Parts: sequence; C-alpha cells; structure tokens
Amino acid sequence: MEESTASPPAVSATMHRAKTRARASHVTVGQARHHPDGSAEIDCSCGMVLTNGPQWSLDEHIRLHRAEARYLAVSEVAPAGMPRLIPVGADRRPR
Repeated sequence: MEESTASPPAVSATMHRAKTRARASHVTVGQARHHPDGSAEIDCSCGMVLTNGPQWSLDEHIRLHRAEARYLAVSEVAPAGMPRLIPVGADRRPR
C-alpha cells in the first residue's frame, strides 16, 4: 500500500468560502455622508453604519469592520484544535 505524501491544500475550501462570503457581505454602499460637525459615515451592506471618530478615520473604521468580518467568518469554520491567538471556547482549543 502506497503512503500519500500530498500536503493538504494551503487554504481549505471551507475557510476560503467563509472568507469570500464575508468579503461579499461587508461592502460599503452609497456615498460617504459628511456632516457639519466634521463627522462622516457610510453604510455597509450588512446594515451597520460606519463612522469616523475623534481618534479614527472613516477609512480605518471600514478596514477594521472588514477585518473583523473576515476573522469571525473564518473563526466559525476553523477546525477544532487549531492554535489561536485570541481565546476561544474550550471545544475549539488545541488538544
């Protein structure tokens, strides 16, 4: 019997699909709205309104929002036991 030496794909199809869904579900829609007080906002296709703030720009909020969406999507499908930087439930920790 031959032993397989093929490596698993670098990105599983499940994780790739999760990341793709997150990217498609979190896009800005419309144009940024600028208010007299200096605030700005834009809508995300997920329904959240992204804003600037006293210490962050609208662009930074958009980037953080998209990164969080990708992280959540991939985390939900990550294999149990995969080492993590951020604490996760006991059922998802490395064994």
